[in-house]
Amino acid sequence: MRVKSFKLNESGLTRFFGPLEAKIMDILWDAEELTIRDVQQVLDQEKVTNFNTVMTVMNRLVEKNILQKRTEGRSSLYKPIQSRMEFLNSQSKEMTNELMDEFGSVVVSHMLDALEEADDDLVAKLERKIEELKKGL
Repeated sequence: MRVKSFKLNESGLTRFFGPLEAKIMDILWDAEELTIRDVQQVLDQEKVTNFNTVMTVMNRLVEKNILQKRTEGRSSLYKPIQSRMEFLNSQSKEMTNELMDEFGSVVVSHMLDALEEADDDLVAKLERKIEELKKGL
């Protein structure tokens, strides 16, 4: 699954989704499976939006292969195709690969600069990964 846009000027999930999509995904990632009505009721506590709007957004997330929909009796149940961590991992990997393909050494240079502010555990993990890559060559 690939989200088609990444918004640099946003934060959190709104980098990948619209504001309502992000709220819906947060709700669904915190639950097993929910109906549109369940999601709308959670959103309604925040006075966010009406049922038809939630239904439209959730069905668009199904079309984008972000959510999975199944029918049980007269109800449709929705759940994310990936866990939050799987989603974030796949999106960050895809973005990193695209940046490397397009900008190569410039991206590596900026990543190395960013390591100056990284914690020691992250730097150690990177060092181990580099050693593994060297051994594989």
